[in-house]
This record gives sequence, C-alpha cells and structure tokens, in this order.
Amino acid sequence: MSEESKDKFKIFSLNGNRPLAEKIADVCGVPLGKSTVKQFSDGEISINLEETVRGYDVYLVQSTNEPVNDYYLELLIMIDALKRASAKTINVVLPYYGYARQDRTAKPHEPITAKLIANLLSDAGATRVLTLDLHTVQVQGFFDIPVDNLFTMPLFAHYYRRRGMVGDDYVVVSPKNSGVQRARSLAEYLDTAIAIVDVAEEGNPDSGYVIGDVEGRCCIMVDDILNTGEVFSNASKTLRKAGAKEVVACASHGLLSPPAKENLDAADIKDICITDSVLTGPERHPKKLSIISCSDLMGEAVKRIHENESVSPLFTMEQKDFK
Repeated sequence: MSEESKDKFKIFSLNGNRPLAEKIADVCGVPLGKSTVKQFSDGEISINLEETVRGYDVYLVQSTNEPVNDYYLELLIMIDALKRASAKTINVVLPYYGYARQDRTAKPHEPITAKLIANLLSDAGATRVLTLDLHTVQVQGFFDIPVDNLFTMPLFAHYYRRRGMVGDDYVVVSPKNSGVQRARSLAEYLDTAIAIVDVAEEGNPDSGYVIGDVEGRCCIMVDDILNTGEVFSNASKTLRKAGAKEVVACASHGLLSPPAKENLDAADIKDICITDSVLTGPERHPKKLSIISCSDLMGEAVKRIHENESVSPLFTMEQKDFK
C-alpha cells in the first residue's frame, strides 16, 4: 500500500483473533490501532479508543467464534465508539461470521439469527463487511450494506498442489450432501473427480454411503466449519469402507469445539488442514492438524477496498499470486 493510501487509514483489533489482525495489518503495512477492551466484574464490556479516528477509514477485525456472544457485543460496542468518534467509514472484517448457520427457518417458529446479526451490524453503524467463506453465500443478501465474501478454496488448492495431490489418484469429497458446491470448486482446482457422503438414516452414521467412485483413491474431504469433528470422523469411516486408500480433510473455520480433538485423533484421517480464521488454543488441536493463514487473502482485500480496486480477482487467486 502506498504512503498516500495509508493516510486516513487504520486497522483495529478486538479480542476474537488478534494474531490474525496483526498479520492483516502487516500485509497492509500499518500498525494496529490502539484501543482497550475489558470487562467489569459483572461482565459488562468497556471499550476505549486511545487514538483519533476522525475522518479515517477504519477496518475493524473481529472473529466471532466462542464466546460468540461476547465477541459480537465487543464488535457492536466498538462500532458505536468509532461512529461517535467520527470515523469516516467503519469496515467490519469478520474472518468467521458466527450464527451464519441459522440462515433459515428449518422448523416452525425458529428465528433467522444470521439476518438479525446483519441488522445489528448495520444499525450499529458498520458501512461495509468483509468476511470469509460464509456458510451459505445467500447470507450476503441479509445486508443492506456492501458485503465481500472471500473464499478459502484457492488457499486449500495451493496447499494440496504443493504436495502433488492432483489428478485421477485423488477425489474431493463433500462429507455431507449440503456441501457439494464447495467440493466441486476445490475439485476444479485439483483436476479431480468429486464424491459425496450421504446418510440414509438421520442420526445413524453407520447408514452412510458414498455417491461416486473412491476405491483405491486418496479422498480429500472439504467443509466450511469444523466443529466437533463428528462429520469428518463418520465420513472417513464410510469412505474407508467404500475402499478409499487414505483420507485427508480441510475446513475453512476450525472451531474445534470439544470433543473435536478426541474425535479427530481417533478418526482414520491422515491430515487435517484449517485456516487461522478462528483462534483456538493448542489444547484443542488434534495431532494431525495443519494451519494455513488467510491473512494474505484478507489483507489484500482490505488494501483493494481502501484503494477502490476490484476485489473479485481474489475469489480465484491462489496464495502464490499475492503481491
């Protein structure tokens, strides 16, 4: 980013994922803005901006993983603080959009919480949202402000290509029938076929079966959210029963909620790759875990947004292509 572009430009971080925020700021060539975030003894959140933002384009990095409610309230309070301090624009950088899975009324009388969150962010004063691998891309339509949704498939494609995992000896697998588009996208990068793991009886993982040919091949499972690890664990068993040579897995957001470590350590999965969109402690990490950074991707997007350049080339740009 040019010195002229850095003028009136600041990046702040809240508590959700400060290490990623520091990497994004480094990509942009600026230090993180100074602020204080603390909780009173009764749990109330207090935020103080320690430098001026008047007339600045501000980028606010916050991942909304566990504790999701605290992190969202931090975000809303910080947006309000920036608005009252006369920031020119307030651009929310959400590496992980919590509540995105609640995007429809699957049962009668259920809320659409993903839409509620969109309303809260807009009403608080956010002027733009930059996020990564929404659970469903339609969530963008819940906002009345611009939303840029980046994709992790180019990052995973680069990860597997470096290991020579391309061609007919490999197959990209969706571990559930709702993730076919994601699997197809990665398969196009790796020039492989795709397969789907489906379950005949809900609640009975042993009834799973494979749609597609995996016999004698290495299977690359791909999903957007890795939570307790049950989906990957059950799907890996089904793939091995169907004759898969070996199984690896990748997921955009590694929440790794207990008992994910136990489930994944016990699973017949050779390697599990996630991004650093979510910050988790090493005590939650399974033994076979690899973490790749989304900081170059998100940092490049921040630079392009600030300099009024197109973000769309980043939808297909691989790690090696970043400046």
